[in-house]
Amino acid sequence: MTFSAVLLAGGESRRMGTDKAIFLFRGKPLWQVQLETLSKLRPAEIFLSARTDPSWRPDDVRFIADIPPSCGPLSGIAASLVKIHTAHLLALAIDMPFMTENYLRSICNAIEPGRGVVAKIDNRAEPLAAVYPREAEIDFHTALTGSDFSLQNVVHYLAASGKLLEISVTEQERRLFRNVNNASDVDATIAGG
Repeated sequence: MTFSAVLLAGGESRRMGTDKAIFLFRGKPLWQVQLETLSKLRPAEIFLSARTDPSWRPDDVRFIADIPPSCGPLSGIAASLVKIHTAHLLALAIDMPFMTENYLRSICNAIEPGRGVVAKIDNRAEPLAAVYPREAEIDFHTALTGSDFSLQNVVHYLAASGKLLEISVTEQERRLFRNVNNASDVDATIAGG
């Protein structure tokens, strides 16, 4: 099944103190690490969702502005679902560089017509490395017109309505979902294995 992919890079990087996208991780900027991971999956198209079009965006990656007013990743996923030419959208956050091609491929292999996949750690969804069906577009837009911009609540609703399959994350896979919010996050992760 073909799918599109979006790199979510719309955060303000307040904790990082500098643009997360250009933070070096294992010798490469985070944007490059994440786009290389997405490219290995051979999506039909790759988008970059952000508040403004960054200077580092490669020409073969299409920019999509967050739907204003920006409400975090909810806006980026909503804007991307409008633009895809496939039935599914793989979303990946820029600050999750431990995520692997193999894990993303496994969740892409579990998609079905009209249904995507989201991982769960304990009772919490991991919506920033997930696959959304095109049919979720209306649910994202409905959330943006309300006052609750919680991506967790949208994902919970999508799972309850059958638009997302929830899969449990194993102990070994938990590390893949770690965020890099500052340099100490990288140091702690490397020290911890």
